[in-house]
Amino acid sequence: MTFLGPAPATSDLRAVRYLFTDIDDTLTTHGRLLPQTYQALWDLSDAGISVIPVTGGSAGWAEHIVRTWPVAAVIGESGAFVLTSDRGKVVFEYWDDEATRRLRQRELLQRLVMMLAGTGFELAHDQQFRIADVAVDLAGHAPGEIDDLAKAIRATGARAVASSIHINTWIGDYDKRAMSERVLLKDFGVAPADVAASTAFVGDSRNDAPMFSFIRNSFGVGNIAPYLAELPQAPAWVSEQPAGRGFADIAKTLLKARG
Repeated sequence: MTFLGPAPATSDLRAVRYLFTDIDDTLTTHGRLLPQTYQALWDLSDAGISVIPVTGGSAGWAEHIVRTWPVAAVIGESGAFVLTSDRGKVVFEYWDDEATRRLRQRELLQRLVMMLAGTGFELAHDQQFRIADVAVDLAGHAPGEIDDLAKAIRATGARAVASSIHINTWIGDYDKRAMSERVLLKDFGVAPADVAASTAFVGDSRNDAPMFSFIRNSFGVGNIAPYLAELPQAPAWVSEQPAGRGFADIAKTLLKARG
């Protein structure tokens, strides 16, 4: 359990009961879920710490996770919805009503298809499993190209954030932070005054900055180090280990503080 720079004190983390976490390159390592990372999720759950992945991933991906992983809920497509499992039945709660969500996504998808023509960018392979946003694959593109495309999308009035693998774009007044706040209060009954002590977050990318600013006990896995200077709000602590290995180390830190 080693950190780049300062390490958290036990007193900082003793009351943590809810752990929000990114998935891609935070839980996963080169796209795969390592055994020690998956075991860390079980260890946290068994210790009474509710794990809530917060991802730009598709509804299809999120539905699988809430069914099969030891998690309390999954926030998907950058805050468009939250999924919970009630005795094996997956329950969706959406930020917007269905008609609004469908209309906005259809219009945005048409717009993005035209914008991407001839640029070399392609829609994410899982776009067909998305219900609220449009995702663009970033593999093979330079940071400058990615930033330019995100800016062009924002200029049309849509939201756009870049993760380690996608640009996620949507129309709406929600994001990962907004839905996390709603979930804490509505689904878990956590009063705003109790959020700081009872929550933690783990992320790896620039699009996690809203969560780093929202949750006091915020962690970055080691692969966030090259982006720290670009973040409007950096995590409080950064694991020396990258991706899923870093998450496993952070889990051990939380469990040790829990006693």
